[in-house]
Amino acid sequence: MKTAAIVGASGYVGGELARILLGHPDLELTQVTSERMSGRYLYSAHPNLREITDLRFRSLEELEPADVLYLCLPHGKAISRIDEFDSVAGVIVDCSADFRLRDPQWHVQWYGEEGAAEWRGRFVYGLPENRREELVDAVYISGVGCNATAVNLALLPLAREKLIQRVIAEVKVGSSEGGTGASRASHHPERAGAVRSFAPTGHRHQAEISQELGIPAESLFLSVTSIEMVRGILATIHVFLESSLEDKDLWKIYRSAYGEEPFLRIVRDRRGIYRYPEPKLLTGTNFCDVGWRLDDHGNRLVVISALDNLVKGAAGSAIQATNITCGFDETAGLGFPGLHPV
Repeated sequence: MKTAAIVGASGYVGGELARILLGHPDLELTQVTSERMSGRYLYSAHPNLREITDLRFRSLEELEPADVLYLCLPHGKAISRIDEFDSVAGVIVDCSADFRLRDPQWHVQWYGEEGAAEWRGRFVYGLPENRREELVDAVYISGVGCNATAVNLALLPLAREKLIQRVIAEVKVGSSEGGTGASRASHHPERAGAVRSFAPTGHRHQAEISQELGIPAESLFLSVTSIEMVRGILATIHVFLESSLEDKDLWKIYRSAYGEEPFLRIVRDRRGIYRYPEPKLLTGTNFCDVGWRLDDHGNRLVVISALDNLVKGAAGSAIQATNITCGFDETAGLGFPGLHPV
């Protein structure tokens, strides 16, 4: 049994990490930190954990050594204290964007921040489906962007086969993606009933997609829209192919890539209301569902993916990556199958 600690555990991702770790067979959650909630019970921020644990938040100054340290700090905060965190843990998993991009100039371009360039080569991008071999020996793991993960997992099989000419991705997201901080945009009268295009261009996760799939920036277009949903992402991705494909070819490509993946499911049924991926069904799970439909009028393929932005798009992938690094069963702690109806 290894020990785990969460820095910045009062947010939504920290709460999901805590929920999963409290049921993990090989990791024991021993510490959670929050500066503003220090001294209060963990369930005061995450009421679903009431009577599940008596852990209390502590301050960073009280942080003790742990085998695995999860960082759930705002972007830019992990970079500034990474040397300090490195001294208290054997494995570090940073769930922010601070170490996702390997190229320091890319990080400056997309996040407007410099710092810790020497650390970038040490971190492995924490998407097991694309970085499993590197994660086996990883000591430093970067978290994944939730929108990027929905697109990356939808397109990874096609990218491996060099079939992508151009991509236009429209991603619809729930309100939890915005975190726990209140703003005018999240105020109920402004948010309820909204379908709001908040990033028609220039979303930062575009850089992760280009990095992980090897798609040139000029061939990748991403738009993100908020909808009235708390959890979940639905990505509808228009892929212009390098060559014509038939449906049987796509089945072969996706089955070859994902047939043995524990958390990737092909959802493409002939009938019923759940013929294609549906984020509602994935609430609380570490699954990503992927489906597609070929356009009869040209070399256009529409790929659809769905996931829970807080689990497969954040905490679940982080724990899946940790399982690989620590030599545990990759699915440990991640077996929740979701609910129906929700």
